[in-house]
Amino acid sequence: MTDRHFSARAATQGQQRAFDVSGPDFETAAFAFVDLWHPQTDDEVDVEVVVTDTETGERHCFRIDLGSGEVEACG
Repeated sequence: MTDRHFSARAATQGQQRAFDVSGPDFETAAFAFVDLWHPQTDDEVDVEVVVTDTETGERHCFRIDLGSGEVEACG
């Protein structure tokens, strides 16, 4: 499967804090963003990541539990 290009950011941050990431799908891109971003997680173990396909503009939001690695769609 060919990697796609995405723009990913924390849901609480604006586009100026987005990272360019690649991956075969939105979820993989969300994890790639977390690896690059290194969020501060003193009290919080969940982060919400917004991932946008840079070619199509399609957007998805994921809540990632940094402790367990579990992922779900933002509510």
